[in-house]
Amino acid sequence: MSQNYDDNNIFARILRGEIPAFKVYEDEQTLAFMDIMPQIRGHVLVIPKEAAVTVFELSAEASLACMQTVQKVGKAIVKALDAPGITLFQQNGAGIGQTVPHAHFHLLPCSVFALKGHQAELGNMDELKALAAQIAAAL
Repeated sequence: MSQNYDDNNIFARILRGEIPAFKVYEDEQTLAFMDIMPQIRGHVLVIPKEAAVTVFELSAEASLACMQTVQKVGKAIVKALDAPGITLFQQNGAGIGQTVPHAHFHLLPCSVFALKGHQAELGNMDELKALAAQIAAAL
């Protein structure tokens, strides 16, 4: 575990079940859920269950598990939303724009040119719940 890892960050709290999330997929090593401040309709986050601030701190096993989940969930998003593809991005470090100090991947069913600003507005919770179910059904 990173020495800088904050065990009370929002993703750690979601993993412990202290904060609810609209789950799309979960296995022993990863969790995929809807971003509650989506940059586009269908914005999903994939996180490792391993405590790490950046991908550089993840074990090889956790890194592989994340990529497998990214592939699985990305295909489901495309299928469920009839999306033209997926923009995948990941940030490492607060200085570069990482806002939650837990390694995570953004899956966005659009071009980067169609995105709203990061954390621009809270999403509609009913729509996020319905989207999570729709994408999960496509798995």
